Amino acid sequence: MAIPSRAPGFALVRVRRAGVCNTDLELQRGYYEFRGVPGHEFSGVDVDTGKRVVGEINLSCGECESCAAGLGRHCLNRSVLGIVKHPGAFAEYLTLPKANLLPIPDEEAVFVEPLAAACEILDQTPIAAGIEVAVLGDGKLGLLIAQTLCAHEADVTVYGHHEAKLEIASRAGARVCITDDPPAAKYPFVVESTGSAAGLGQAVRMTRPRGTVILKSTVHGELSLDTAPVIVNEITLVGSRCGRFGPAIELLRQRKVDVSGMISCRFPLAEAPAAFAEAARPGVLKVILTTD
Repeated sequence: MAIPSRAPGFALVRVRRAGVCNTDLELQRGYYEFRGVPGHEFSGVDVDTGKRVVGEINLSCGECESCAAGLGRHCLNRSVLGIVKHPGAFAEYLTLPKANLLPIPDEEAVFVEPLAAACEILDQTPIAAGIEVAVLGDGKLGLLIAQTLCAHEADVTVYGHHEAKLEIASRAGARVCITDDPPAAKYPFVVESTGSAAGLGQAVRMTRPRGTVILKSTVHGELSLDTAPVIVNEITLVGSRCGRFGPAIELLRQRKVDVSGMISCRFPLAEAPAAFAEAARPGVLKVILTTD
């Protein structure tokens, strides 16, 4: 592709690393009716300054009520890197507003965007140190969530199906469990990060009365949910999406989250179709696209 032109106030970024996310796989299946260049997890170099950077993926209008309240990632007029009306990171170059860029310590910063999504949970919910939290799902995001909550000193249990993946959560201090029948009505907080349509119903069953389910999975298509237990048990459902990059960068800088063991393989950008196929295989963690 040609080097993209940029509007005033925008930076040109040379992409060095880009991660294939479950959302990218859902876009391929028709999520958001997306067409264009995908990719929103990246690290690269600001062409003008030579600095290594990551970038907030939401491009807000700066003029609406959400923007005035400091919630640009909820701007109704926003575009989103590689997801909504803005070409993404699966290319050699991308553009973003200069204000969106943040300096980074190393290549592991390709994990900043999903790690920020994990940190968003703590901005949205009153999870204190010592509180029991179940994380349902041992995929990429589930493991980042588990590590983030462990760093916050919550009492974390991760439910999944892969011993090797769960070992990453265990090293961070979480309890782990392989089962198809998790306990019912046990946890005050349950984070649903299975990436499956069945995950929401299972998360609701695991939540105690007046507890909270945090929804992290993006699944293309309609979900079926029996709302009776949500209403009878007065369960709060919290949708959770992007988060602030600052806390995520700090977790990586302080080595409170270990992402080195979460990279399954690397592919050159020219082999992106093979990378997508690998990322879609069950049990695979992060697949990285490289441009060097």
